[in-house]
Amino acid sequence: MQKKELMRASSQYGVLTLAVLVLVGILAGCGSKDYVPKAKGYNLIDLPAHSYQALPDTLPYTFEYSSYAQILRDSSWMAERYWIDLYYPAFKSNVQITYKDLRNPDISLNRLLADSWKLTSKHQIKAYSVEQSIIRTPNGLTAGVAELEGEVPSQFQFITTDSVRHYLRGALYFRTSTQNDSLAPIIEYIKLDILHMLNTLQWKDAGN
Repeated sequence: MQKKELMRASSQYGVLTLAVLVLVGILAGCGSKDYVPKAKGYNLIDLPAHSYQALPDTLPYTFEYSSYAQILRDSSWMAERYWIDLYYPAFKSNVQITYKDLRNPDISLNRLLADSWKLTSKHQIKAYSVEQSIIRTPNGLTAGVAELEGEVPSQFQFITTDSVRHYLRGALYFRTSTQNDSLAPIIEYIKLDILHMLNTLQWKDAGN
C-alpha cells in the first residue's frame, strides 16, 4: 500500500489493517538494516564526545543513555508508570519514552501501532521529508524508526515491541523556538544517542 493511500485510509478497518502491516514488518524484520543518520554538512558546533550510562533497575526495560541527559518522570496528565523523559539540559531537548505492558487485557497492540502512525502522520503536514525504516539491533530486536525533516516538533521517532509483553515508543522534542535548520547538528548528535539506546535495549522479564 502506497503512503498516500495509507493517509487516505480513515476507516477503522483501514487503521487496523495498517497496524497489522506495521506489526508484521517489525516482527519479520523485513528490509532491516544497520541504521545510521544520513551524513550532512553543518556549521561547526562544539559538541561533547558521546558517553553513556545504564538505566536504573526499576524499569521493565534497560538501555544505555547519554551521560549528558537526565532521567525525569513524565509530568504530563496522561503519564503512566515507566514513562520517562531523557532531558538534555544543555540542548533544551528531551526524548520522551512511553511504555506499555501488553499483558494488560485493556491494551491492544494494533491500537498502539495505529496511534503511533497517527502521531507520526500529523507531523507530515509540515515535514518536507519523512524517511521510515525497520532496523534490527545487535540484541536481536527490531524497531521501526521515522526520521522527519522540516519545521516539525518531533524530528525522530521510534517504536519497538516483542508483540507479547513489551511495547516501547520514543520521540525527540526540543523545548525551544529555534528553527530546526539551526538545530540540525544537535539533532544529528541526539539521533546517534537514540540509535545507541536501541542497540543496547533489552527487555527485563526475569522474575516478573
